[in-house]
Amino acid sequence: MTTTFDELAERYIAVWNETDPGRRRRDIDDLWAPEGRYIDPLTVAEGRDALDATIAAVQNQFPGMTFRLAGPVDGHHNQARFTWELGPDGVEAPIVGFDVVVTDGNGRLTQVLGFLDRLPAA
Repeated sequence: MTTTFDELAERYIAVWNETDPGRRRRDIDDLWAPEGRYIDPLTVAEGRDALDATIAAVQNQFPGMTFRLAGPVDGHHNQARFTWELGPDGVEAPIVGFDVVVTDGNGRLTQVLGFLDRLPAA
């Protein structure tokens, strides 16, 4: 599977926005290697089942909000980084972060390292 880093980031963001459980799982299976790992300051998810559960939990925690890319995607070799936002459409996003993604030889995600740059005040 050949894909550009921009396409990879767009597919990744689309998975986080997919609310249909069957389609989300299909997209996870297509995008992530079986042993894929997601790590951010709040969670660690290892494997496709855990990734699916993590994405569903984030959607439940932030109903009505969507992820979107917030700037260019930068990549080389088998890794890329990009900034994203999470918030309601049409307004400034209250949550901003960036992810570093690593792919295997087939273009599937093996690891995502997430960082949170802006969170709403508690």
